[in-house]
Amino acid sequence: MKLLGETSVMVTAVSKTKPAAAQFMPLVVDYRQKSRMLVMRSCLMLCVCVCADRSIRPLFPAGYFYDTQVLCNILAADGVNDPDILAINGASAALALSDIPWNGPIGAVRVGLVDGEFLINPTRSEMSGSKLNLVIAGAPSSQVVMMEAAAENVLQQDFSHAVKLGVKHTQQIILAIQQMSRDMKISKRSPARLFTASAEMLDYTCQLASDKIYAVFTDFTHDKISRDEAINKIRLEAEEHIRERFPQSESFEVVEAFNSVSREVFRNLVLSEYRRCDGRDLTSLRNISCEVDVFKPLHGSALFQRGQTQVLCSVTFDSLESSMKSDAISTALSGVKDKNFMLHYEFPPYATNEIGKMGGANRRELGHGALAEKALRPVVPPDFPFTIRVTSEVLESNGSSSMASVCGGSLALMDAGVPMSSAVAGVAIGLISKAHPEKASEIQDYRLLTDILGIEDYNGDMDFKMAGSSKGITALQRSTHLVQTACVCVCVCVRVGVCVCVMKLCSCSLAGVTISQVDEETFSVFAPTPGAMSEAQELIRAVCRDDQEQQLEFGAVYTATVTEIRDIGVMVKLYPNMSAVLLHNSQLDHKRIKHPSALGLEVGQQIQVKYFGRDPTDGRMRLSRKVLQSPAAAAVRSLSDRHSISVGASGEQSPDS
Repeated sequence: MKLLGETSVMVTAVSKTKPAAAQFMPLVVDYRQKSRMLVMRSCLMLCVCVCADRSIRPLFPAGYFYDTQVLCNILAADGVNDPDILAINGASAALALSDIPWNGPIGAVRVGLVDGEFLINPTRSEMSGSKLNLVIAGAPSSQVVMMEAAAENVLQQDFSHAVKLGVKHTQQIILAIQQMSRDMKISKRSPARLFTASAEMLDYTCQLASDKIYAVFTDFTHDKISRDEAINKIRLEAEEHIRERFPQSESFEVVEAFNSVSREVFRNLVLSEYRRCDGRDLTSLRNISCEVDVFKPLHGSALFQRGQTQVLCSVTFDSLESSMKSDAISTALSGVKDKNFMLHYEFPPYATNEIGKMGGANRRELGHGALAEKALRPVVPPDFPFTIRVTSEVLESNGSSSMASVCGGSLALMDAGVPMSSAVAGVAIGLISKAHPEKASEIQDYRLLTDILGIEDYNGDMDFKMAGSSKGITALQRSTHLVQTACVCVCVCVRVGVCVCVMKLCSCSLAGVTISQVDEETFSVFAPTPGAMSEAQELIRAVCRDDQEQQLEFGAVYTATVTEIRDIGVMVKLYPNMSAVLLHNSQLDHKRIKHPSALGLEVGQQIQVKYFGRDPTDGRMRLSRKVLQSPAAAAVRSLSDRHSISVGASGEQSPDS
C-alpha cells in the first residue's frame, strides 16, 4: 500500500506458474476506484493503466510468457495528491516484493513547472498553475523507462532539465523499495526461457536467409505491403528447410529463428550502414502532403499524409453547454469539471489492410487520442466560446498515426478559424542500439531514427513521440522495449524532436516548401518563392541553435534583446539567430520582484547580461543581469565587434585583453 498525504492506493501483483500459450507477455494492469465508472473517468483510469503498464512491462525477463495481473485499487483520495503516481510506485513495490521474475524496481514522480520553478509531485492546486505535467518512471542507474507529458510550449532546455530532475528523484524511491526487498529476503522464481531457438538453428537460418532478407531491406522500391510480402515469401521457404534440417523442432522455435535473423539484419543495416529500409538516411522525413477544406459542410477539415500514414481530421463546434461534464469523483481526481476541447481518434482495421471488428474505442485508440489532444490543447484559446470536437480517422497507417493526427488536427483547427496561438506538429523518434559486449546493461552504440516506420518501431528499441510548436513542446510520450536507455539519450531525442516538429510545421503551413535535414544542425530548404523561403528559414532558426553560440565566453558581458515578457522573467536573445532563453526574475535585479514590469522592462529593450556558461546537468544557458546591478563596471562584449572595450570605474577606456 502506498500513501501520499491522505491519498492511499493498494496494489497487488499475481502471476501464474504455468506459461501461457501466447508468445508475448500477457500482462494486465487494472486501475480501479469504488464507484460507478463514467466516460470521463474511464479515460482518466485508462491513462493511469497505460502509464503503469508501459513502466513495468520492459523489465520482465525475455521469454517470460506467464499470465500476470497487477491491480491498483484507490482506497482513499484526499483531493490534494494524485493517486496515479502512487499506482505506478505501488506496482513497482508489489512486483519487487513478490517471487515474480522482474528486473525492477522502478520509481515514478510527477514534475511540474510553476512560476519558473520545478516541483516534484506537486499538489493539485499547484498543478492548476503549472506549465508542465511530466510523469516519468526511472530504473536504477538513472535509466528512463517511461515518460508521459503535457506542456504549454515548454522550452527544450527546460524540458531536458525537468527530465533529469525527475530521474534524480526516482532513484530515491528505487532505493527504498530495494531496501524493503533486502529486509524481507525476497527470492524470485527462475522459470525457463520460452519460445527460443537453439544456437545451431539460428546459425543455419542465418546462412540460409540472411542474404535474401538483406536484399529485401535494401530494395528501396518496396512499400510496406510489398516489403512484407517479400519477407513472408523468404520466411515460408526458410521455414520449410529448417523443419527438414531439424525435424524434432517445435513450430515456435522455427518462427523465432527466422524472426531473430530478420531482426538482426534489419538492425545491422541501421547500426553499420546508417541506412533504412525505405532508402532514407537516419534524419530524413518521409514526403508530406496536406490539404484543408476537404469537406465544405464541415466547420473545418484537413487531410494529412506522411509517407504511408494518412489521417482525415475534422472539426465540429457546439455550444459550451455541450461540453463533457465530469462527476464529483472524476473532478476530485483530475481537477477538470467541464471539458470543452476533445479529440477522438479512430483506427479502423482497413488502415493496416486488415479485417476486424468495429466497435467502441480500445485502449490503444483512447491512448493515442489522449496524446494528440494533449498536444493541441495548449494552443487553443481557453476562452474560446464554443465546445470543440476534433475527430481523427486513420485512413492508412505505417508509423505514428497519433503524431499525424496532431498535424492534421492542427490544420483542421486553423481551417475552422480557431485563433490558435501557434500551429502544432508531431513526430516519432526511434532508437536502434547495441548492448555493451561485457556489460549487457549498458549501451555501447546507438542510432536515432527520425520519423519512424511501423517496422522500425517493431524492430527497434524505443518509440519517442513528441509534439510542439515553434514556441516549445506541448506533448510527449516515450515507450521503450529495453531499459538501458539513459537520461542523456532521452534529452537528445527531445532536441531532435523539436527540430523535426519545426520542419514538419513548415511543410504543414507553407505550400510547396520542402525541408530536409543534412545533419544535426544543418537544413536544406527548397521553396517556390523568396517569401516562402524566408518564412521557412525563420521558423527553423527560431528553434535550432546557431553555431555562433560557440563564440560566447564564460564571464563575459553581452548586450541582450528582450523578446518576450513572462510572469517569471523575460526571454532574451544575444544575437538574431539564437533561440530565446529565459532570464528568470531572480536574476534580473537584487530586489525581489514578482513580474519584470516592476523594472520597466519592455519587448525590444536591450539589457546587459553576464554569461556563466551552461548548466552541466541540462545544458541550459546561464545568464544574469543581477550581478551587473552594482557600481563596479563590467566588460561589455559585442558579437559584431571583436575589438570590444573594457570600461573602468573611472570611465577610462582600454582595449580588451
